[in-house]
Amino acid sequence: MVQASPGQAGRATARRHPANRRLLVAALLILVGAFLPWLATGAGNVSGVRGAGLWTMYAAVLGVAGALVRSPRSAAIHAAVLAVVALVLPLWQVVHLVGLVGFAGWIPGPGLVMTAGGGVLAASAAHTLFRASAPGPVSP
Repeated sequence: MVQASPGQAGRATARRHPANRRLLVAALLILVGAFLPWLATGAGNVSGVRGAGLWTMYAAVLGVAGALVRSPRSAAIHAAVLAVVALVLPLWQVVHLVGLVGFAGWIPGPGLVMTAGGGVLAASAAHTLFRASAPGPVSP
């Protein structure tokens, strides 16, 4: 039999889902990626926070908050919002740049790649958390 410590007596201990750790890693990847260069050109690097990276930074803070909550449903919603922002904005940035100058003279920077990778990781966490929060089969 497991004894509760004096500080935990009478307290319900709801554990966080393991996907919350994945969400935290995704949010930190996106947060760091927002400050790194998103584009490398011959004229110099373009930081993410000068454009769409600022929005991904805001969404990453929301993702950190989602990783700290204990409810899988709430964490899944945070992860889904983070995934949408972190995947759509870098994709839009690349499509917009290709429309302006084509493929010549620039390459994606590490911040853009980290942000997109964090978006994929956040989408994976959102999927896992949504499945964990789904109600089980109803027994007759």
